[in-house]
Parts: sequence; C-alpha cells; structure tokens
Amino acid sequence: MHLRLSFYKKLATAKNQDQVDALLEELVDRFGKLPTQAQTLIDTHRLRVLAKPYGVAKVDAAPGVILISFKQHAPVDGMRIIQLVQKNKHIKLAGNDKLRIERALPEVKDRAQMVRDILRSFGEPVAPAKAVVAS
Repeated sequence: MHLRLSFYKKLATAKNQDQVDALLEELVDRFGKLPTQAQTLIDTHRLRVLAKPYGVAKVDAAPGVILISFKQHAPVDGMRIIQLVQKNKHIKLAGNDKLRIERALPEVKDRAQMVRDILRSFGEPVAPAKAVVAS
C-alpha cells in the first residue's frame, strides 16, 4: 500500500512529460507491462500536464461529449478558439469558459487524443500581458 501511494504522489506532482515518462519507465522496470487501468492513469496524467499551460481547469470526456473547462483568463488566443469552432461543426462554445465537443468516441484513448488535438490546435499558450510601469 505504501509503495502504491508513493507512486500516486509522484504521478500527481509530475510537472512535465519527462517526469511522467520517468515514472512510467520506473513502473515498467519494477513490475513489467502495466495493466490497462494503470496505463489509463498514466495517460490521464500526461493529458493533465499537457492541459495545464492552457489554463484548463477540467476535462469531462464521456463517450458522446467532451467538455473542456478553462480557468478565468486562460492563456489561450481567443481567435484560435473561434476559428476552431467555425471550422468544426462538432465543436461549440458552451458559455464563456467551455468547449463542447460532440463526437461519438467510445474508446478512452480516442477521447484523450481528441483533447490533445484540440489543445495543440491552440498553438503555444499566450504569455500573460505584463503591466507597464511608468517611470
């Protein structure tokens, strides 16, 4: 039980893909091929690490609908979101801070890939504007 909690803690505190990869390598070295549930947990954390710089607060990924909720003042170019919605009839704005993707994706890996693709379509996260101080 202690070992399992230790791995959960390492995974929860991973700040980048390299740290997630290192933990995955350690797990495979120690225990061999991971069961599907463990691989899904690793993939979920990969997605979390990818989504954080975009200001994503939450992802709900059901088989028919994916909701991506953003924090207030997320560092995403609003024009890219608008272009994404205009080009894809299955992607809609749901309020000021959510994207709704209506697509039948029964497999978890396919839903995760859809979220990754959408986040990558935003380009690099926008750096927050710096206050200009008059001297």
